[in-house]
Amino acid sequence: MLKDDLHDDAPADFMAQAIALARQAMAQGEVPVGAVITHHHTGAIIASAHNLVEREQDCTAHAEMLAITQAQAYLGSKSLADCDLWVSLEPCAMCAGAIAHARIRRLYYGAEDKKGGAVDNGAHLFNQATVHHRPEIYGGLSAKIAGQLLSDFFKAKR
Repeated sequence: MLKDDLHDDAPADFMAQAIALARQAMAQGEVPVGAVITHHHTGAIIASAHNLVEREQDCTAHAEMLAITQAQAYLGSKSLADCDLWVSLEPCAMCAGAIAHARIRRLYYGAEDKKGGAVDNGAHLFNQATVHHRPEIYGGLSAKIAGQLLSDFFKAKR
């Protein structure tokens, strides 16, 4: 589902925080992706991260993966069934798989990733019969801002 505006239940500041984290990533030479995890019942941010692939020299150090690990540690549980993930870019296959395994309740993402995305593009992981869990998905939130960050980042790299 693509939307230009945030879902009625979704405070705009969560996506704004994910985008702020993406800007931090960009300032550090990382692909500008930021992620925030909120707890559904309290509405509190329990984890936040941005890409650290280059700094850590770790291809798994995506914003979503780092935020999921933080949230699980915070809750002391592998299950994030009462949590929502806000991320500035459509998750890749690795991150979508982690989202399914963590049983995240809702996924809100910004820009589509036509090349590497696995939610509404590419593998369409959550549409596969074998997926363990399907979150509610709200895509295209603040997509223009998130997409512009990515465009600016890759233009500067060329």
